[in-house]
Amino acid sequence: MSLRVGVIGAGAMGADHIRTISSSVPAARVSAVYDFNRDTAYAAASPVGAEVMGSAEELVDSSDVDAVIIASPDRTHADLVRYCLAAGKQVLCEKPLAVTADEAYGVVEAETAGGRRLLQVGFMRRYDPGFVALRRTITDGVVGEVRLVHAIHRNASSSTSTDDAGLITGSMIHELDTVAWLLDDEIASIRVESPIVEGFRDPQLATIWMRGGAMVTAEVFVNAGYGYDVRCEVVGSQGTASLAPSSPVSTRVAGVDGVPVRDDFVAHFADAYRIELSTWAAEALTGTTSGPSAWDGYVANAVAEAGVASLASGAREPVILKDRPTLYA
Repeated sequence: MSLRVGVIGAGAMGADHIRTISSSVPAARVSAVYDFNRDTAYAAASPVGAEVMGSAEELVDSSDVDAVIIASPDRTHADLVRYCLAAGKQVLCEKPLAVTADEAYGVVEAETAGGRRLLQVGFMRRYDPGFVALRRTITDGVVGEVRLVHAIHRNASSSTSTDDAGLITGSMIHELDTVAWLLDDEIASIRVESPIVEGFRDPQLATIWMRGGAMVTAEVFVNAGYGYDVRCEVVGSQGTASLAPSSPVSTRVAGVDGVPVRDDFVAHFADAYRIELSTWAAEALTGTTSGPSAWDGYVANAVAEAGVASLASGAREPVILKDRPTLYA
């Protein structure tokens, strides 16, 4: 038996999920696709023999769809997730879960009312072999007690994070989830600054204080020009641990000795997406999910909102969360 997956949104992210499921996730197949641009939908659906639906709601309601992937624009996520929850279908929603923390908490309330977890949020770094190994150095005590974490997230260019707030809610949100997961701790407060005074404030640098006492720096630069580059170093009381460079080949060409830097985040995290989708599909077949939850999505949105407020105020802003429902204990 294979999981019949419907994909909402067939742009770069949705199309890649369709290709990955078709080539690398034997437990699933894509049965339906919807995109507001029908040509885009057909281009993604035709190679895998999936049906193109006339609306997102038609896709969710289809008897040929067991579970749903949401890869549509950010502003549509929360409403579509709630529709999937009401239909009782497993759903993997790309980050962010919602545009605002209140909207994200509305999803938490909707899932809690149903009494079981159906939603997974697409924080795929939790599945990346490098980040998983880095987290293990912390949990195994290899570096001692963690004092500092330094995270870097750069894109060659970005067509999605194009304003001050969007850089935090759309790009930095990965760091905001990752550091909490790495350290198994909550973010207590955040300050976000930028060397850019006028116009789009890119890059941005966040200083983050964890409840357990560690401090984090997170640089996000979405128009760095040279390529896609994600790094992370954990500094502990007994040593440090860092992500290893992802390129397996170095070259000496035209007087330059070095390794290539990818410009595509999908290629950089190809293993993470494959493992994420494989795990999600296998669990969805059993009616369960253990990945990043609606609560994790809400927390990331709440921290991002505090970061946006800090960028405007110049002050260190506290992260204030609502009570965590027992469903996510």
